[in-house]
Amino acid sequence: MEPFVFNNPTKLIFGKGKNESLANEVKLYGKNVLLVYGGGSIKRNGLYDFVLQQLNEAGVKVTELAGVEPNPRLTTVRKGIEACHQEKVDLVLAVGGGSVIDASKAIAVGAKSEADIWDIIKKKAQPTDALPLGTILTLAATGSEMNAGSVITNWETNEKLGWGSPFSFPKFSILDPKNTVSVPKDQTVYGMVDMMSHVIEAYFHKAENTPLQDRIMESILLTVMETAPKLLEDLHNEEHRETILYCGTMALNGITQMGLRGDWATHNMEHAVSAVYDIPHAGGLAILFPHWLRYTLDERISRHVQLATRVLGVDPEGKSDQEIALEGIEKLSAFWSELGAPNRLADYDIDDSQIDKMSTLASNRGKFGNFKSLEKEDVTNILTAAL
Repeated sequence: MEPFVFNNPTKLIFGKGKNESLANEVKLYGKNVLLVYGGGSIKRNGLYDFVLQQLNEAGVKVTELAGVEPNPRLTTVRKGIEACHQEKVDLVLAVGGGSVIDASKAIAVGAKSEADIWDIIKKKAQPTDALPLGTILTLAATGSEMNAGSVITNWETNEKLGWGSPFSFPKFSILDPKNTVSVPKDQTVYGMVDMMSHVIEAYFHKAENTPLQDRIMESILLTVMETAPKLLEDLHNEEHRETILYCGTMALNGITQMGLRGDWATHNMEHAVSAVYDIPHAGGLAILFPHWLRYTLDERISRHVQLATRVLGVDPEGKSDQEIALEGIEKLSAFWSELGAPNRLADYDIDDSQIDKMSTLASNRGKFGNFKSLEKEDVTNILTAAL
């Protein structure tokens, strides 16, 4: 494995009844809170009223920023930064899924920077500080509750970019499984695809001697695959929700990537697709990942074989490595399809008219991908195969 330093400063507050921790956590950070949330589901399920009750108990002034988009937009982030300046905000509180948390990370960093937040996201400027950020997670998916990463879309330029800094870690994250029981089936499916994709991105690396890391990743994948059908049969089951909630956090809090560098090309390609078509992120990943896996068979097929045999249940007896790998890819795609995820870009009415634009967006920073290096022509081939 590669030498590494691991530091994750986020305080994880996990389990049934942990929503009640909010008031005490908020009191540690000041008197003015920016409450950030999305389209209103937290009002329908009662969480919004509970949060306001806790914030009132903490004795803080609340400013609200509602309407964060599923692919959070730069315009919304800038509204939040302006609100922080006007209201002298001490703490940004994100109540929602990964999109709300991603937007809140950008708000928290942008509010303490003289540079424009888009310049920070594009790495033209470096952040030096951030407002404290707390989160209450309502959707098991992105892992944003316990990492520094964020993805923001500039709709004016059709750019959807991932970024992060040591200042964008949440100070605390509250994960109570009851906050996720009202999530509808399609969003539940997308969340499970997303967390599996995070693990698979990390799994395809070139480091040697990573037996523990591999087993940790395999256990997360197997746990999601075992739990997913049971959860979709009983969406209000808090035990299944709890299991999936924990898997989502562990999939992308840094644990799986100690001593190795995952690939992350598929995420980059999906960002280009959803920057043009504004499709669900995990839906795009479900479509693209099997095609990326096929495209990279000649790179280091032992990783494909290991995934197929250890996780996807492929019997290797009498089969070549290529046959094992291809069967594993088919099983992964079939599993996601059985859950209800799409498997072709045509499922979102995407044709070949914007292939060149998406390929250009994906490759405009040069070659990318740590397992197999891709450039524009490779992206074009993968997107075309996915049509």
